[in-house]
Amino acid sequence: MSPSPPKRAKTETNGDAKAAGPAETVQERIAILDAGAQYGKVIDRRVRELKVFSEIVPLATTAAKLKSDGYTGIIISGGPGSANAADAPEYDKAIFSCGLPVLGICYGMQMLNHHFKGTVETKDQREDGQEHIEVQTDCPLFAGLDKNQKVLLTHGDSVDKVADDFRTIAKSGTLCAGIACESKRLYGLQFHPEVDLSENGMTMLSNFLFKVCGCRGDFTPDSREKHCVEYIREKVGDAMVLCLVSGGVDSTVCCALLAKALGPEKVVAAHIDNGFMRLKESAMVGESLQSLGVKLRVYDCEEDFLSGTTTINDTKRGTNYKTKPLRDTTAPEEKRRIIGDTFMHVSERITKELGLDPDKTFLAQGTLRPDLIESASALVSSQADAIKTHHNDTDLVRELRQKGRVIEPLMDYHKDEVRELGMSLGLPRELVMRQPFPGPGLGVRLICASEPFVGDDFHNTIRDVQDIVATESIPAERASFRDRVARSYGGNISRLQNSGLCATILPFKTVGVQGDGRTYSYPCVLSSECPPDWGLLIEFARLIPKVCHNVNRVCYAFGGPARGPYTCITPTFPGREALDQLRAADAVVNKALIEHDLTIKLSQVPVVSFPVEFSTSSVATTQRSIAIRTFITNDFMTGVPAQPGTEFMPLAVLEEMVKGIEKVQGVSRVVYDLTSKPPGTTEWE
Repeated sequence: MSPSPPKRAKTETNGDAKAAGPAETVQERIAILDAGAQYGKVIDRRVRELKVFSEIVPLATTAAKLKSDGYTGIIISGGPGSANAADAPEYDKAIFSCGLPVLGICYGMQMLNHHFKGTVETKDQREDGQEHIEVQTDCPLFAGLDKNQKVLLTHGDSVDKVADDFRTIAKSGTLCAGIACESKRLYGLQFHPEVDLSENGMTMLSNFLFKVCGCRGDFTPDSREKHCVEYIREKVGDAMVLCLVSGGVDSTVCCALLAKALGPEKVVAAHIDNGFMRLKESAMVGESLQSLGVKLRVYDCEEDFLSGTTTINDTKRGTNYKTKPLRDTTAPEEKRRIIGDTFMHVSERITKELGLDPDKTFLAQGTLRPDLIESASALVSSQADAIKTHHNDTDLVRELRQKGRVIEPLMDYHKDEVRELGMSLGLPRELVMRQPFPGPGLGVRLICASEPFVGDDFHNTIRDVQDIVATESIPAERASFRDRVARSYGGNISRLQNSGLCATILPFKTVGVQGDGRTYSYPCVLSSECPPDWGLLIEFARLIPKVCHNVNRVCYAFGGPARGPYTCITPTFPGREALDQLRAADAVVNKALIEHDLTIKLSQVPVVSFPVEFSTSSVATTQRSIAIRTFITNDFMTGVPAQPGTEFMPLAVLEEMVKGIEKVQGVSRVVYDLTSKPPGTTEWE
């Protein structure tokens, strides 16, 4: 792991937190108590952007330790747990009476309220997305802000009774979104001020740091490029480095950084063509690296990956099992782990073929902070819930890390920071700003299934989503459901009436992140006979997952009403035919993005194949459908879709994409993903 920026002088430790290494003294710093938040490192980053030094420490760190180490204030992160649970994470109760200011975020607020005998309950309404809230502007956290704010809320549990001596400082509809006891300098926010979707979140954090904690903001980190170069030289010494280059931004910047730190002669760059690359992607990889002075070796390893297997440790069941070969695998986590571990095995083989001494060769990867967060890596958080396994953070990679054989100089970086670093290294802007592409490639954009998933809740969920888009037709006996929709919407639901939309769900599941935890839930599909009202569709996409907790993704289907129910799928496994179909659709979208200069405006645009023909036949189908998933973000931890009809996705460009994809052989329909993150992740699996 790359070393942290300068810390205060070394102190004694009682095991609650790591002792700081010898370096220059820092006068003020903030402790971020880790309750398992997917955004914990984002909090750390935001605090440092405000020029206040911060460290992530275990939630159980004692108040005495925090005081003796000279912390100025405490931020408690969110987390996937429940404050009411018997196995809720342990903490030192003295942190709330030690005199240090405390800001609890999401789970941290619930923990604060629960500690002071307030109540926290699981309600029938959950929130997972950007919401409008009202704040009390006389609270120091909201100084200088208007009472109406847009923030990210992602939770199932909610504060019900506010603890004595606390007051409500923010509300989301009828739900409590913030509490405070100003006399004790204790604050709680149900939303996440640290992410981009909380539009004035940085002001709120700044108010806590400077108005509540009294920080000065005199911390300035060293140059990140210089810091990384020093780390690489210290870590590698005289050894060689094998750098696996996917052709994406992260691995390219990693390779450039290694070449600068060690010299091109010490870096062996290998591009492994795993069979899941985009159209002509491998050729582009070689061209993009020529300017680095690094010789690129390309290896055709498609068969290695399709026949690859791995052993998975099921920690919840306490068992190990060997997977089927990748070509026979449909489970998303198994696919990711097979691809990740096969990368490692192939790299070891390449090391031998090149005559590199395994004991004197490091494996370099362009692993980023979000990869580790979503994989629940202990390098980031001891509490975080795994959202999905990234190919560069599998069990085998973690084992190699423990042996000291992996170097990941970008592991403290987020995507936008990597882009900045790449440009500071002199890489071309058009290369650095390219659309991100996952290491497993199209392998994780091909949704595979051997049979439909139709759970006990399938038909009831179809009824619920149909009622949501037609609230005016909800029968009297379901008045309580209508009231639930109205509460979740938080406004006048007359706006939703007479939408003319059809709604159904599809018989497979996609991955999402809700309440800081992983969900596998049904995708919902909206459709209509009339041209779509994209603003209204976005509102329904926000509303449906709030009401239907087993839905985490909402799309619009082109091609007329899709009423369903759809209970059959096209059996799909990783293989050339399905991948070539997806490659062709992906090429259509990326050609349009480049021609219309949208690659910079849109942070990422995954093109996804899913095994549904939109046929009500009761027998297995033969066609698949394609999803266009646009994503706009700065931090890549949260984000929103591009609304068609805006500068981010002109209607003419979207029409060009849809018509082009519909010409690809074997494609049934095209859908447009309307989901923010959360509740849906950027990728579908």
